Amino acid sequence: MFANVSIWQLLIVLVIVIAIFGTKRLKSLGSDLGSAVKGFRSAMSEADKETTEQLGDKSKDANFDNTPAEEPAKENHN
Repeated sequence: MFANVSIWQLLIVLVIVIAIFGTKRLKSLGSDLGSAVKGFRSAMSEADKETTEQLGDKSKDANFDNTPAEEPAKENHN
């Protein structure tokens, strides 16, 4: 999609964006975006940590030794 975009075209777009928004607004936009990404990453790492803790706890796993499908078969053989 961006294979035909040259460095000069990108510089022209950058100059237009700076002219429209100004450097102060772009700086605040960049810092806001950076803090949002940082918050997203910390939330994802917390979710991964909670998932790992839940998967690591073997006491909450289901017991499949006596499933309902096997119980009637055992009663028929008695």
